[in-house]
Amino acid sequence: MQIALIDSSGPEPVPLNTTGPLIGIIGSGDYSRSLALRLVLSGYRVMVGSRCPDRVVSSLFPDGVEICSQAEMAAAVDGMVFVAVYPEYYPTLTGLREQLAGKVLIDVSNAAQLRAEGQSNAERLAEIFPRSKVVKAFNVVSAWALQAGAQDGSRQVLVCSDHQDSKSSVLQLARQLGFIPVDQGGLRASKQIEEAPLILFPSWGGPILTTFLIFLFFYFYIFLRSVLLPYLDHGANTFSQLPLIIVNQTLPVVALVTLALVYLPGLLAAVLQLYRETKYQRFPGWLDRWLCSRKQLGLLSFLAALLHAIYSMCLTLRKAAHYNLLNEAYQQVHAGLEDSRVESQVWRSDLYLTCGILGFGVLALLAITSLPSVGNTLNWREFTFVQSGLGYAALTLSTMHTLFFGWNFAFLPRSYPYHMPPVFLLALILPCVVLTGRFLLALPCFSLKLTMIRRGWESPSKLCEAEAAQNFDNV
Repeated sequence: MQIALIDSSGPEPVPLNTTGPLIGIIGSGDYSRSLALRLVLSGYRVMVGSRCPDRVVSSLFPDGVEICSQAEMAAAVDGMVFVAVYPEYYPTLTGLREQLAGKVLIDVSNAAQLRAEGQSNAERLAEIFPRSKVVKAFNVVSAWALQAGAQDGSRQVLVCSDHQDSKSSVLQLARQLGFIPVDQGGLRASKQIEEAPLILFPSWGGPILTTFLIFLFFYFYIFLRSVLLPYLDHGANTFSQLPLIIVNQTLPVVALVTLALVYLPGLLAAVLQLYRETKYQRFPGWLDRWLCSRKQLGLLSFLAALLHAIYSMCLTLRKAAHYNLLNEAYQQVHAGLEDSRVESQVWRSDLYLTCGILGFGVLALLAITSLPSVGNTLNWREFTFVQSGLGYAALTLSTMHTLFFGWNFAFLPRSYPYHMPPVFLLALILPCVVLTGRFLLALPCFSLKLTMIRRGWESPSKLCEAEAAQNFDNV
């Protein structure tokens, strides 16, 4: 089960409830205290059964919670009983079999390790109490979340049991406590539910690995082009750039490429639907996983852009060079001279910084709206506009930021030492492909047909194939 320490000063007093349904809790630890607080705030009466009730500090529990022995609690409660003790102590509860017969036992424990052999904790509890109705629930909710109050209603509670009536009662209890219950089926699903809290960021592994590999590729490319080859060629020692300058050159490239990867799978899905002329065929598994990881890739893109902004503020040489360029331009103007080269450099620098700042601002807005507490306040059209419309705006601004940075460098022979193109050119390939694809799909000849397909239209040939397959099945 999830454990979190509670303030030793005890919870704030809550109104005493003497009329609500009575729910029992076996165990008097931190989780039991948090659970008792949540139940009392939701209108329930709570009785806590402890092995040593005299040693329990009752002031840590809300007012109205009765502390007694486990046997007294089991005899007094007629409905639901939470088992809030560690699984290794389940055998010590065998003396309560008669008192708990026919009652609903809610197991809140977690697995000790991933992919462990044998039964789940809930299945072992069901063997110890064969005449009780064991339900697996609330193990994914931490003690801290239980103390947070009803505003934490976005938290899901996974529930499973072989007893449908008891499971329905626990599902309803989860709703009344302010959570979102999710029915996971029979008790055999309890093993996966118990292992769920042990999985560290299950949806982040692929996006983090992808972003890290992109960073390594471009970091090594810049190192090879700007540090190693010049050193081997004419002994230029610039290894001091490794910890700061090259990292700062790599981060914006990672941010831009990762942001392009957020919107590329949507284009591929649209092209696939146009090719198939139907939306009723599943996407390939790799595309499904890619589509599901877009939020994580977007947040990692924002992280890279944020780090790039911080690194850039630390690089005072770039700022000084910009100021020197402006001073030179102003001096030319005051002297009555015009230098188109200086003026062009000033325009390039200002546009480069402006697009970078605006792109970073829009990307920050996307990151904020991805938070559940913010996203839940938006309707589907608002969320689509923010994540799609503003997302492409961020990608466009970031691409323009890179283009203004490169300006005309791509056409200078000195920009290709050792026949290696500048890194910003490599970074622009994928974003330009995505933006070009988005522009093409926005053309009426494609967008109208794609809208029809997503509203359920299918080509006559697809309908004939489906009818033929159905007739063959009937035969």
